[in-house]
Amino acid sequence: MKKQGWFYKIGLVSFSLCLTLLGEAKVKLPALFSDGMVLQREQAVKVWGKADPGEEVKVVFLKKKVATRADSNGDWKLTLPAMKPGGPHEMSINECKLKDILIGDVFLCSGQSNMELPVARVLDLFRTEIETHRNLMIRHVKVPLTYNFHAPQTDIAPVEWKAMTPEHSLSFSALGYFFAKALFAKNNVPIGLINSSVGGSPVEAWMSEESLQPFPQYLNEKRIYESDAYVACVKQTEAERQQLWNTALYSGDRGCQSICPWYADAYDDSDWTEMDLFSTDWGTNGLNPLNGSHWFRRTFELPQAALGKEATLRLGCIVDADSVFVNGTFVGSVAYQYPPRIYAIPAHLLRKGSNQITVRLISYAGRPRFVPDKPYKLLVGHEEVNLCGIWKYKQGCAMPSLPGQTFFQYKPVGLYNTMIAPLLPYRLAGVVWYQGESNVSRYNEYASLLTTLIGDWRDRMQTPQLPFYVVELASFLAPNDPGQAAWAALRSAQALVVNSHTNTTLIANSDLGEWNDIHPLDKKTLGERLADAIDKESTKRTIN
Repeated sequence: MKKQGWFYKIGLVSFSLCLTLLGEAKVKLPALFSDGMVLQREQAVKVWGKADPGEEVKVVFLKKKVATRADSNGDWKLTLPAMKPGGPHEMSINECKLKDILIGDVFLCSGQSNMELPVARVLDLFRTEIETHRNLMIRHVKVPLTYNFHAPQTDIAPVEWKAMTPEHSLSFSALGYFFAKALFAKNNVPIGLINSSVGGSPVEAWMSEESLQPFPQYLNEKRIYESDAYVACVKQTEAERQQLWNTALYSGDRGCQSICPWYADAYDDSDWTEMDLFSTDWGTNGLNPLNGSHWFRRTFELPQAALGKEATLRLGCIVDADSVFVNGTFVGSVAYQYPPRIYAIPAHLLRKGSNQITVRLISYAGRPRFVPDKPYKLLVGHEEVNLCGIWKYKQGCAMPSLPGQTFFQYKPVGLYNTMIAPLLPYRLAGVVWYQGESNVSRYNEYASLLTTLIGDWRDRMQTPQLPFYVVELASFLAPNDPGQAAWAALRSAQALVVNSHTNTTLIANSDLGEWNDIHPLDKKTLGERLADAIDKESTKRTIN
């Protein structure tokens, strides 16, 4: 439909698609070029996009005008001169207006779950700070998860730049949040965070096909997944298998099928076995894990001072999934092992005297358990009810282990093609790389892979000395666990890579780990260390 004298932008930031009156000629910008974006200071900034072949494209920014024409394929690109930090500013691209643009330092934050971990997961430690802090000079954008095994893509899925405000901060990368906050306090320069990270992803998923030529195993693995039909078939088969497994679990679970469900307030659990919450005996048959459903019940007394108040139930971390009931009412569920179990309990559910908690624990594969050294308690105002110790236990349904899902986003090249390749022209102050947990079992090849990734990204970004900040893996596992050796070897590989490259810095992190959690929560101390390193290296480059 022809537009009458007005211009619009589809999806706010998705494509920045602007229509002009001149025969409905179209100018299309990459998703990152949108309201609220941050452009890199003191570097020539590239601007690019699509238009009708031969169309003239004019960019006006900071009273400077730069023009070009789209080529025969409709591609256009131009370069803006280096700019001092500041903003907010406006940019015109033909008739399209982009607002609230900052000029500052832009960092690509990439890696796996410890980079992706959102601020919402660290509220326990930093709630007051997060809920009260606001800085409109710091912006964050999360690149949506996609993958492609055929070719590098030219754009990412729709995104929005978000300012650091209590309304938006919970979705920021927690590490990104704290290092940006600390770095801004040092230099008062706007900061943009491009968060392109995926939990569980190995390093080879972030590497280009060309860079993997010295690693034929990964190239051949990638070729398997070039078949869209095969990928679709695997997805369909695995979804059907999971549905059948869950159906069999539910129909065979005595706790669900009993006339009086085992979570019911009135259910009589007097014949259940008493079991310490952190015992693992119930989770095996003496040799192999018992998968399926396991039920736990605990009675507690509510303190008089807690009556009529809302409560928070903390149940640590559970392997694998859980559904929780209080006095027969469902209060929450988590579908996998890593997130902390934090359930809000309405005041009307709790009563004077005896109260009942029921946990239906689901084990898909491996050894089911409650993770020790985590909070297991009920919090009501200033009152606290300890829920560690003895619970009652009964198995609901024994199941075969459920084979793991195929995570196609973990396969070689897939994430590079969709979540890195489209970002390559965007100018950066540096890359923050927090990854390696998923390569621990292959630590012997990690140094070669990471070395190749750094060189390839720098070449493709046409920035040979682009700073890389490699975050050391945090410690994990119990001190006497033999698996510690592999984690130490991966850290040694990280250090080897950093010591072999210029403008590459290792950020100490091993001391911030938690033995029972692969996602340590103190991202603030780590962020401050990262900010210190960035500031120090930036000062050194300026002097030189």
